[in-house]
Amino acid sequence: MSEQKLTATPGQTIGPFYGYALPFEKDNQLLSPGVPGSVRLQGTVTDGAGDPIPDALLEIWQADADGNIPQRSGSLVRDGYTFTGWGRTAVDNAGNYTFTTVNPGPAEEGAAPFISFVIFARGLLNKLHTRMYLPDDEEALARDTLLSSLPEERRRTLIATREADGGLRWNISLQGRDETVFLSFPGA
Repeated sequence: MSEQKLTATPGQTIGPFYGYALPFEKDNQLLSPGVPGSVRLQGTVTDGAGDPIPDALLEIWQADADGNIPQRSGSLVRDGYTFTGWGRTAVDNAGNYTFTTVNPGPAEEGAAPFISFVIFARGLLNKLHTRMYLPDDEEALARDTLLSSLPEERRRTLIATREADGGLRWNISLQGRDETVFLSFPGA
């Protein structure tokens, strides 16, 4: 009897979603709105034609305001006090998302603060990874290894804008002229 050689199959596209598992209560609130230091992070997810994607799911991972990587449990059961650095949200029918979080501090001295994003959407065989950088420290942004490795015109796709109320706006484009820079992880 010969051994059958198994080959890897492609990753599955997003969904279907089951109401008992996704989403969960307060999934996009890394801390409660109105808590001192909280900011609203919002944006729109679009396709290559610039049309909103109505069924994307986003996850964020980030440091706290002091740049510490949280290692506390409780992400799936929000208590309004414990900052775990992780959140998840589905976009609305117009492709808009929102998180309530904090401005992350730099994880290393002099580093540019960022929030890691994972994007799941219909038509994607595998999730997409990217980063959103805070716009406030131009020197740290200029020194950042990832940003420095990109052509000047592509860097802007990773840098959020600060809104008048102190919140952040960052749009994600999956393809096209303003495509967001996505990261690859060899072997993943």
